[in-house]
Amino acid sequence: MKLSISSLSILINFLLGVSWAFALIGASTLFFTLIKIGLFYALIGSLLGALPGLFFVLFIEYFLMRQEKLEELKKQTKLLEELIKK
Repeated sequence: MKLSISSLSILINFLLGVSWAFALIGASTLFFTLIKIGLFYALIGSLLGALPGLFFVLFIEYFLMRQEKLEELKKQTKLLEELIKK
């Protein structure tokens, strides 16, 4: 995602990558810890381990979606103001 502010874009992309890594590490850690008990428990545990990271991924994606919508509304407002002036 390309935002108008490059430093913000770098920060958001970094946090998105960290969130995916957090989800993957949480899932794999709990999976390999619980595989000794059973496959079903390992799969459920890996799902639960990935939830915090996936929550942050959804939160960041929602933020990016709102930023895109804001930029589009700014463009539309500018065009409407030009039409009113004519």
